[in-house]
Amino acid sequence: MTARVLVLGGGVGSERDVSIAGASAVARALEDAGLAAHRAIIERITREELARLPGEVVFPVLHGPWGEGGPMQDLLERDGRPYVGSGPRAARLAMDKIALKLIAAGEGIATAPACVLDPDDPGRPFDGPVVVKPVREGSTVGLCVCRDRSSWDAARAAAARSGRAHMVEPFIEGREITVGVVGDEALPIVEIVPADGLYDYDAKYSRDDTRYEIDPDLPAGVAQDVSRVTLTLCAAVGARHIARADYIVDGAGLAWLLELNTMPGFTDHSLVPMAARARGAGGWAMPELCARLVELALAGAPSAYGG
Repeated sequence: MTARVLVLGGGVGSERDVSIAGASAVARALEDAGLAAHRAIIERITREELARLPGEVVFPVLHGPWGEGGPMQDLLERDGRPYVGSGPRAARLAMDKIALKLIAAGEGIATAPACVLDPDDPGRPFDGPVVVKPVREGSTVGLCVCRDRSSWDAARAAAARSGRAHMVEPFIEGREITVGVVGDEALPIVEIVPADGLYDYDAKYSRDDTRYEIDPDLPAGVAQDVSRVTLTLCAAVGARHIARADYIVDGAGLAWLLELNTMPGFTDHSLVPMAARARGAGGWAMPELCARLVELALAGAPSAYGG
């Protein structure tokens, strides 16, 4: 494989810094794998500007609604070069948390009920603690756990100020686990154990006190089930090349789907590279992982779980 890889980082929105760090890590990894990589830090970009950037295949390490949620994928389709990651339809469906819940429910995958938040309605649609979060956002940006009236009112006010659609769902107490997918393979499960109980933006990217357990001891059958349903969900959405699904395992041993990411992070705190390294005797370090993703993009055929 001799293709030069255009690695895109930056984009717009709250995850720009994470994207820049991830793009730098991917570019270094590709070079370590013996590939030529050109890193470009972008904001919003036109088709003409994209066409002027060098490379035979594109690796967009972009997050958030614009970079991961469809608009950038539209540009990549019009650009015509092979690119890593899902196409526009799958990107939009995965980014929209309510659409994803409907797809998951149709596949028999457990996910909490949810509704769109009306910031002007002071009543909570579910008993007990609830979670309020943007419908189209990543990295727990804007997420609030509401355990009492004051936190509920604060979350409603913040949602109103943001001007973005938010959703409400019951808060599920339990263990957070994640399943990465590369090609048609589910990677080892990672359990996330944040120091203060909430895996928020700081716990993901800034703090060093979050613990990660590879292949954790889960209730009987849970590991097999979440690996299987993650591949099922990817197929239903049409995700390809790479994805990561997050779950909460409750006290009864039931895994509840939280979300699906079609371009997971590539920073030194990121979960898919961590799981790829733990892939048994054939583990992929970052150079092997990134080169594998480029190979999937260049192959030009849909992955085994969707186009």
